[in-house]
Amino acid sequence: MRRADRLFEIVQVLRGARLRTAQEIADKLEVSVRTVYRDIDALVATGVPIEGERGVGYVLRGTLLLPPLAFSQAELEALALGARFVEAWADPELAAAVSEALVKIDAVLPESRRGEIWRDAVNVKSPALITASNTQLALFRKAIRQRHKMQLNYRSASEAMTARTVRPLAIEAWGHAWTATAWCELREDFRMFRLDRIVEATILDEIFRPEKGKTLADYLKRLREEG
Repeated sequence: MRRADRLFEIVQVLRGARLRTAQEIADKLEVSVRTVYRDIDALVATGVPIEGERGVGYVLRGTLLLPPLAFSQAELEALALGARFVEAWADPELAAAVSEALVKIDAVLPESRRGEIWRDAVNVKSPALITASNTQLALFRKAIRQRHKMQLNYRSASEAMTARTVRPLAIEAWGHAWTATAWCELREDFRMFRLDRIVEATILDEIFRPEKGKTLADYLKRLREEG
């Protein structure tokens, strides 16, 4: 996360007149407490009305004026529609994140446009993701973010079971299923796994480093050359 984005996120976390500890903020942003202290000092130095102290907590006092965001009606509908898809098709963490994002967007809209993003004129009737795929999606997102290898017990379309150690690289939604693209150490090649065919998935302690020929960029380059 860029520092500018992190500073903005800290301000959003502190909204609502609720005392937040540096540890809470650090856990949410996945940074160290020391980084939070430095960022809050920087925000205070620029005039952001944050009160509190180290070891106790912080709160945003008064009104912090941000320029209102200007979205067209079509842009608001697009954001709302995307949020509905995420709520239906993503794991609980992403669903909660998109709801929180809409709250933040609505809060900085011009007063005359407040609440429009919650209208139900554009909706999603897609069934929610099944629980099994939902769990795998959350695991894959975490493993991709942290670059940890995964151990999979995978059932193929022909019902054959195999154990795979993979380097997860990306996840894809196809409208009827989620897939994960990974470097498979068993096949020594890229493979795409349907999440609903994964019987069991475990994130391993082993971290993988980018290696030539085994990265997402290599996979996408191959697709371009083949396609």
